[in-house]
Amino acid sequence: MTVRINDIVPDFKAETSDGSIDFYDWAGDGWVLLFAHPRDFTPVCTTELGQLARLQPEFAQRNCKIIGLSTDTVADHLRWKPDIEKVAGVPLSYPLIADSDLRVAKVLDMVPSDVGVSAKDRTEAHTATVRSVFVIGPEKRILMMQVYPMQTGRNFDEVLRVLDALQTSAAHSVATPANWRKGEDVIIPSTLTDDQAMARYPQGWRTVTPYLRFIADPSES
Repeated sequence: MTVRINDIVPDFKAETSDGSIDFYDWAGDGWVLLFAHPRDFTPVCTTELGQLARLQPEFAQRNCKIIGLSTDTVADHLRWKPDIEKVAGVPLSYPLIADSDLRVAKVLDMVPSDVGVSAKDRTEAHTATVRSVFVIGPEKRILMMQVYPMQTGRNFDEVLRVLDALQTSAAHSVATPANWRKGEDVIIPSTLTDDQAMARYPQGWRTVTPYLRFIADPSES
């Protein structure tokens, strides 16, 4: 299975550091950030989990739940948790999926389907591609994907920025330019003719080229 933008994430059951979940039931009708790790007790991943623990209130304000994944057991996750909280300076308030059989990693196309059924006795190098970030919308579609190398910590401020952009686009049928931040001008989709755009945006717009038309962020009005 190859996972692409707009694909629907299949439902799955998993054991987590917070107990058993059915993914669809756990996600509900909100947004989800799912981010994955190749192994517990790895230094870069520990800092990332800690950073997201600190940012969890920001995601909650955006109706977005956080769930992590690592290719170790629940027992390993629970032993790792104090280290993460020491780094974060706050409690770890989101669950970590135990994916020691690589089942969820396969569902999300992070490892080849023939990789086997156990991460036991492997190093993080064997599951290096389990370094993905997915933003999943309320309809369970993958709306954003990132993959980072093991030696480079992920930028979760950028994930928040993308989440703001995705939610603004979903709510108002607009696009966002490079480096956009909430409150800045947004783009009228090129699929709309000027006549159609005028019906939707009677206040008019700022034209840079015939296909690049800006309006104020409608979520701020």
